[in-house]
Amino acid sequence: MELPFILVGAVIVGGLLGYALDRWLGTSPYGMLAFGALGFFAGVRDVLRRLGTGGDGGRAGHSSR
Repeated sequence: MELPFILVGAVIVGGLLGYALDRWLGTSPYGMLAFGALGFFAGVRDVLRRLGTGGDGGRAGHSSR
């Protein structure tokens, strides 16, 4: 149930950081677009990590030999 909030939250945080950077440097809208995209990719990565195999790197059931 928390996965959509993780994705949306990452995009919002990235967009706000980009917006603040744009206001400070006067580069509107490039910072917001770049950081919003970074937030999107970070959110997708986090969602996929949480949906994954539990942190074993996909090696569940395999021996270490």
